[in-house]
Amino acid sequence: MKLNHMLTKQGENLSKIPWNVYPRPQLKRDSFFCLNGEWDFYFNDKNAKILVPFAPESLLSQIQETCEECIYKREFSLPEGFVKDKVFLHFGAVDQIAHVYLNGEFVGEHIGGYEHFSFDITAHLKENNEIIVKVTDNLDKTLPYGKQTKKRGGMWYTKTTGIWQTVWIESVNENYIKSLDIQADDEKAIIIVEGIKKGVAIFEDKRVEFDNSVIEYTPGNKELWSPENPKLYYFTIETEQDKIESYLAFRKLEIKQINDIPRLLLNGKPYFFNGVLDQGYYSDGILTPASEESYVEDILLMKEAGFNMLRKHIKIEGELFYYHCDRLGMAVFQDMVNNGRYSFFFDTALPTVFMQKFPDKILHLNKKSRRNFEKEMVQTVNSLKNHPSIVYWTIFNEGWGQFDSARMYDTLKKIDSTRFIDSTSGWFRGKKTDVESLHVYFKKLKTVKTNKPIIISEFGGYVLKIENHIFNDSKEYGYKTLKDKEEFNLNLLDLFENQLLPLVKQGVCASVYTQVSDVEDEINGLVTYDRKVKKFDYRLKEINMRIFEEISK
Repeated sequence: MKLNHMLTKQGENLSKIPWNVYPRPQLKRDSFFCLNGEWDFYFNDKNAKILVPFAPESLLSQIQETCEECIYKREFSLPEGFVKDKVFLHFGAVDQIAHVYLNGEFVGEHIGGYEHFSFDITAHLKENNEIIVKVTDNLDKTLPYGKQTKKRGGMWYTKTTGIWQTVWIESVNENYIKSLDIQADDEKAIIIVEGIKKGVAIFEDKRVEFDNSVIEYTPGNKELWSPENPKLYYFTIETEQDKIESYLAFRKLEIKQINDIPRLLLNGKPYFFNGVLDQGYYSDGILTPASEESYVEDILLMKEAGFNMLRKHIKIEGELFYYHCDRLGMAVFQDMVNNGRYSFFFDTALPTVFMQKFPDKILHLNKKSRRNFEKEMVQTVNSLKNHPSIVYWTIFNEGWGQFDSARMYDTLKKIDSTRFIDSTSGWFRGKKTDVESLHVYFKKLKTVKTNKPIIISEFGGYVLKIENHIFNDSKEYGYKTLKDKEEFNLNLLDLFENQLLPLVKQGVCASVYTQVSDVEDEINGLVTYDRKVKKFDYRLKEINMRIFEEISK
C-alpha cells in the first residue's frame, strides 16, 4: 500500500514559527509570546527535532511517526518588560494526557485531547527557562478521540499524538479579566466580565461604564448577523489594570410553525442552512492546518459553492476557525467529539438497514466514558458559545458512544438555550431533541412524519478520484463513484435539484453534504485532500441559491 504525503499550498510556504498569531480573538490583550517552532522531541527511543504545533504523525512535524509516549523540551527567555504580576502558559490542545514541567518543577496535568488549558507558571519562572511536556496517548476510548484509530482506513483516520495547537505565554496584572460571557440576541447584548467589577467598554458608537461586572449594549443602528451580512461589533474593555479587545454580534434563533411546517428561523425569518460536512483534516498537518489562511480558504471555497454552513464533524478547532466563520459569514453546526467503543455492526450496519430506534439509557454503560463525555461537552459549549456563527450543537452522531440522550439534552439546554440542539444525529433517535436529524446514503432523499424541523444532517459523499492528489493509491471510500468531473457535477446537480430542492417545501430546514475535502481513503470531497483541485463547478452555486430561496417563497 502506497500512501502519498501531499503538501497544501500553505504547507509549501510554512513559517519557521507556525501559527505565530494571537489565538484567542474574543479575549485579546497586548501580551503574547509564542512557543511554537522547533522543540527537542524524544519518542520510541529516538531523539529528534519536531515542529510544534504539528502532531508527530504529520508531514509538517518533520517526524512522520506515531508513538504512545513522548517528551517535548525547549528553552526560552521572556522579553524584557514582558512579565507583570502573573504569567500563564497556554496550550491550545494536547492529545491525550499531558504532564508539564518548568525548570524541573511540576506545573500541572491535563487529560483530554481537544480543549485548551493553561497553568499559572509565575512561581516557576527564571531568567532562562526550560519547559518539558510529557505526553501519553494510547488512544484511551473513554476519552473523546474522534476519527482517530491505530489502524487507519475507510472512515477512520491516522492517530495523532501530543501537541497539535498553539503553545503560548501571556502575562497579566494582579486584577485582570479572566473571561467574558457574551449573551446577545436580536435586541441587546449583555456581557458578563469575570474577575473585574469596574471598567469601561468602548464600542464603535458609545462608551459604557460598568461597576457590577455586567455590561449592557444596544447599538444605535443595529445590524443583525447572518451569513449574508456577518456584521460584528468590535469593542475594548479597559479597567485599572487590564485592557482587552473582543467582539459580538446580534442574531436570534427560533423554531416556529410556518404554514403548519416546523421551521428553523434566523432573525425572525425561515432560513435554510445549506451545509457541508467539515472533518477538519489536512493532508500535511492532519488535525492542524499549516496556517490560519487554510481555515479562510476552506470557508471561502464553500461559500463559492453556494453553501452557508459547515458542520464541524467530531472535532473542535482552535478559536481562530470560529472567528473567521464569524467575520466571513459561515454558520457552524458544531459536533461534540465522540468517545466510547464503536461497533460497525451495531452502530452502522443495523441502523443503516432498519434499526434506528433503541433505548439509549442501556447503551454504552461505562461510567468513566460517560463522565468524560459529559465533562468535555460542557467544556466545549462554555468555551465556544460566544461565537455567533455557531447556531447548532450536535451531541451524539450515529449511535457512537451514545447514552441517555434525554439527560444530555437537558444538561446542554441549561448551559445554552439559545441554539438548536440535535441530540442524536443519524439514528437511535430519542424524544428530547429540537430537530429530526436524518442520515441518508445509498437511497433517495426523503422526509419523515414529525412535529420537529427536519435536518438531513448527512447525505451525498460522491467519489471522484483526481490523479496525483490521492492519499492512498490502492483503496478508496465513499458512496457513489463517478469517472470524471463532468459526470461528478451532473450527478451532484441532480442530487441537489431533483432530490433536495423538492423536500424544502415538505419541511427540510437544513442539509449537510458529505464533505468539504477528501480525507485519507475517503475521496468524496468537493476538493482534494491537499485543497489544490476543485471538483465542483459554478453550476453548484446556482442550484444552491435556488434551494436557499425556496424556503422564503
